[in-house]
Amino acid sequence: MKVFVAMACLGWALALHAASAAPQSPSDLPEAHQVAALIEQDPSVAQARAALEATVHTATMVRMSPYEWTARVQGQRRRYDSAGTSNEWGVQLERPIRIGGKAEIDAELAQTLVRQAQARLGEARHEASRALLDGWLDWLAAIRARGLLAEQLVFAQANDKAVDTRRKAGDASMLEVNVAKADVTAVQRQLSSAKAQEDRAAVRLRVRFPSLNLSFVPLSTPAEPEGSEAQWLAKVMEASESLQVAQQEVKRAELVASRASAERTVDPTIGVFTASEAFRNERIVGVSISIPLGGSYRREKVAVALQQVEVARAALDVERRALEVRVAETYAEAVSGVQRWRQSEEAVAAARELARLTQRAYTLGEADLQTLLLVRRQSHDALAATNLVQIEALRARYRLWLDAELLWPPSGHGGSDRAR
Repeated sequence: MKVFVAMACLGWALALHAASAAPQSPSDLPEAHQVAALIEQDPSVAQARAALEATVHTATMVRMSPYEWTARVQGQRRRYDSAGTSNEWGVQLERPIRIGGKAEIDAELAQTLVRQAQARLGEARHEASRALLDGWLDWLAAIRARGLLAEQLVFAQANDKAVDTRRKAGDASMLEVNVAKADVTAVQRQLSSAKAQEDRAAVRLRVRFPSLNLSFVPLSTPAEPEGSEAQWLAKVMEASESLQVAQQEVKRAELVASRASAERTVDPTIGVFTASEAFRNERIVGVSISIPLGGSYRREKVAVALQQVEVARAALDVERRALEVRVAETYAEAVSGVQRWRQSEEAVAAARELARLTQRAYTLGEADLQTLLLVRRQSHDALAATNLVQIEALRARYRLWLDAELLWPPSGHGGSDRAR
């Protein structure tokens, strides 16, 4: 029996890992291939890609020596009292050289700069994907809100017509007629506002993602995230581009500090020279070496670099804690959102039943118009609240997938970036 339980738990764990390891592409979101193209066309991603290309060239400069050869040419005329004037010249070629492990530090620093730029490109893709997700869900929510108000307007107009008919038959007062017409006007105003909000949501998507196909799709049923908060935190921490940027910044600061410390061992300048003197009777060939004398400036430069390392480490800790808070909040929202949605569904069912009974009572003359309108408004509010709760529950779930790189196949990995 114990073996059976252990095998069942192992199978459940493997199934959970397999479900969370494969990229998800829900039916109520844009298709994965379309998203990949949209993200790569986003201006922020294009900016980060251009920054990566510039960093590649910067890294090449860092990897190579900042020193270059210097040629010196000297000419002079020397006058002898007894022999006349001698035209003399000298040529020298010199160049500083890196010593004390500076070349190795520069090579590692160049790699770190490229890795950091690649992480920034991934961060830009992630933020663009997040903007697309939020904008898309906001647009779907606006469409559903407008649809609910359109249904409410149909009910309001039907009530207005029914009250007008009853007024003509002598069964309704002018007060009820005015109340019904005021209700129609109020719903029309709300519907106009909802249409404007839907238009704004669509415009934001079209401007940011011009080639996005805006076609309404029904929302999925909310479900609680698979796995524990700790498991999701581990996945998000592993996939977080912003955390990678901060980690590479710490590495860069440490290398800069190492470079500043190495510079306290000054780099010598080595040269060779030749000259012609004394009526071309003297030919000189030699080598030269010059060594700068380091002072307090280099010492202070090391102190500054070491403090920058502490700044980078503190920034990494801030980013890590912010990420932990964000995952915890998103996970809690994903779990509680599903519970609130289920409770809202129950409230909607009760509100619909109450509206049906009130409508029947009004038809039988057992309820007045204001009671009917109030009940219908409560039913609409319950539906609207359920709509928002469903959207937010899905948003939290999809954000977890997105932060863990499990929503849509990650774009730009392994192909478009210039890995070095």
